[in-house]
Amino acid sequence: MNRLIRRLLRKYKTNCPFRLAEALNIEIWYRDLGENTRGMFRRTLRRKYIIIHSGLSEAWQRVICAHELAHALLHPGISRFWMDERTFFCVGKYEREANYFAVRLLTAWDSLGVNESISDLLLRNGIPCELSEFFI
Repeated sequence: MNRLIRRLLRKYKTNCPFRLAEALNIEIWYRDLGENTRGMFRRTLRRKYIIIHSGLSEAWQRVICAHELAHALLHPGISRFWMDERTFFCVGKYEREANYFAVRLLTAWDSLGVNESISDLLLRNGIPCELSEFFI
């Protein structure tokens, strides 16, 4: 996963998930997804979409875009909704991987300063502190 992130950074010279999605030909839509869904990745007839809940703050939209970009790159053939309804697999693994990818991507060109906490680094990069467990 870290190698994939390095390749993306080197090739596209950005860690902005919106620009990366555009470069990878993934459309981004903003829709009201209800109270329990912040975003989703969808692939239909070879077209790729990231759908982000329109009611989120800009910071959360950026994180969700990075998270869904991870699903597009790491888990392209896996639908969480299908897995929830039709299998006994634990989708938590894929969600944790996507969160880890999002945090690593969004903090790629930054590092902890002297006497700085992880929360400080995340806040500086516009990442909510709820994702601090994914910064390793």
